[in-house]
Amino acid sequence: MIEQLYLDSAIKRLSYYKMLGDKTMEQLTGEELHWQPDGEPNSIYLIVKHLSGNMLSRWTDFLTSDGEKSWRDRDTEFEENEATKENISEIWEKGWTCMMNALAALQPADLEKTIYIRNEPHFVIDAINRQLSHVPHHVGQIVYIGKMIKKDNWQSLSIPKGHSQDFNREKFGK
Repeated sequence: MIEQLYLDSAIKRLSYYKMLGDKTMEQLTGEELHWQPDGEPNSIYLIVKHLSGNMLSRWTDFLTSDGEKSWRDRDTEFEENEATKENISEIWEKGWTCMMNALAALQPADLEKTIYIRNEPHFVIDAINRQLSHVPHHVGQIVYIGKMIKKDNWQSLSIPKGHSQDFNREKFGK
């Protein structure tokens, strides 16, 4: 059934982006998670707070309440404060657990149901697609900031530059 294939694929793709965020944050210290480039870009910590706030709001009581919860204070997601690496990890995990549990509970027939985000109707499949664009956008920022911080000490999350042929030889015998 295509609907179940879609749900499985969405979970797989989102799990991949979680792994990229996890592996980036593992390379960084608590202080580095608060580092911000010049100007007004967000730190990894602020991106984590924002993603977690978004996930908790969107995926709590997903099928039965508006995805923009009254208890969410989005503006505070972009305020720096003292948070340890452990606190940041807890915030990260809380959002991901909420979203992934909600996705795992969906049934194929749910994809055609209508839910609301900020009082705007969305089919469930569209709400998932919305998350499939929002999450990678911010995880890409996390990875990029991590690479900026670590510079030559960055541990690649995929095939390191200049090693594609080595990877292909090892993986495919080519």
